[in-house]
Parts: sequence; structure tokens; C-alpha cells
Amino acid sequence: MAIITLTTDLGDKDIYQAALKGSIYKLLPTVNIVDITNNVAAFDVQQAAFILKNSFYYFPDGTVHLIGIDTVYNDHTKFLAVKYKNHYFVGADNGIFSLMFKETPDEIVEINIMQDLKFLHFPLADIFVKAACHLAKGGKLNEIGIPVQDIENKMNLQPVIEKNLIKGVVIYIDSFQNVITNITKEFFNSVQQGRKFVLNFKRNETINHLSWHYNEVPVGEKLCLFGISDHLEIAINKGNASGLLGLNLNDKVIIEFQ
Repeated sequence: MAIITLTTDLGDKDIYQAALKGSIYKLLPTVNIVDITNNVAAFDVQQAAFILKNSFYYFPDGTVHLIGIDTVYNDHTKFLAVKYKNHYFVGADNGIFSLMFKETPDEIVEINIMQDLKFLHFPLADIFVKAACHLAKGGKLNEIGIPVQDIENKMNLQPVIEKNLIKGVVIYIDSFQNVITNITKEFFNSVQQGRKFVLNFKRNETINHLSWHYNEVPVGEKLCLFGISDHLEIAINKGNASGLLGLNLNDKVIIEFQ
């Protein structure tokens, strides 16, 4: 069965998500629609990229990922269909692809499907759906678009090495209020090289031990670990780390090696 995933900022209380799903089923009744999330903050390309890049590879090869973030038509933004690591992505060329992919995609086309005027303000349920369903049925990229080489480039904020320090920032706060930084496990290990460390953040809080799982410390105690995204997380066992520790998006964290 073909799979189309949805990563959007449409929310759950309006008609938009229903209109999108209904449009997909109308074209491809047998498809399996999977919500990655419809609760991305409005127009937040960075948040959507973080969620999708850390989840798409759990799906089978050939899955089509429809990205509904900042998709309203304008003269300066192209609509793209992209093949990357045997997955397909359909979305606006607003920087999200450069934020998601480490390597150059295998194939990129600018979608040239004709806009239906009744969907003029909602191309997500028209152009994007037609492209996604075409790919889910096994269609080729070059049948729905013109090959292009360049995509809108946005850069993820990278951690900085300074003497015996790593300086990072908070890039995501999940539903459990775990605080996720831009420091990856690979980056941390390359700098640590077996040394002891102290993680410093707001309110003069520190952590000097990596945990393997959340229950490794008593309930209510803080910890840090590399979670499912392979990014360093600050958490409280069964608690609200963001609220209780005062950590918010873009706050700085510092790792000092000894």
C-alpha cells in the first residue's frame, strides 16, 4: 500500500487538514495517510525540518512526504518534488530541503502541474496533492516537473568549538518539554575524546553525566542524554525540563571539557 505522510502547520481545529486529506483520498482512495504532525508552529520551517528529518527514514522506501509549511502561492517561491535516499518529498522551496538534507538530493524538479483556480489560496490541496499522489502511484518525477539544480538555502545554527568548550543552543522543545540542543552525538564525541565534561545552562544549573535513558535518575531529577534524534537533550525524569529549568528556544548551553 502506498504511503503519504503529512508534516504541516494546519492544526486540528479548522477545515484545512480535512480538506487536504479528502483531496488525497479523492485521487488515491487506497493510500495510507500517516500524520507525522499537523501541529508545527505556523510557518516555522526550522521546526518542521527538525521533525521530518528525524522521522522520515523510519518509513519504507518509496514513501511520499508531503510538507505543508508556508505553501501559499507567491511569485518568488517554487514548488518542488524531490527524491532523497529513496524517499520522495513535496513542498515549497522555502529553505526546508536544505535544512533537512545532509547531502544533495538524487533528483529535484520544479512542479509544473496547472493550478486549479478554485484552489488558488490553497495549493496544498491541489498542486501538492496531485504531485504526491502521482509519486505514490509509482510515477516519475520528470512527468510532473522540470529538473532544477538549486534550492533555497538556509543554514542550521551549528555548535561552536572554543578552546575546551562547545557552545550550543536550544533548537526544539518536544511535547514532554524535553529540551533538545543543536549538539549531535557525533559532534560531541569528536570533541570529547573520552574527557569528563560539565554541561552548563540557565540558572547556574549543571549536569556532568550522560544518561542512557530517562529513568536512570530519580523522578524529578534532571539529566542529559542523546535521544532518538541523536541530539543532546536536557530532561527531567517525568518532569517539565523547559518550564522548571527556564530553558527556551535559542537559549545557550555550554559544555566544558576537563
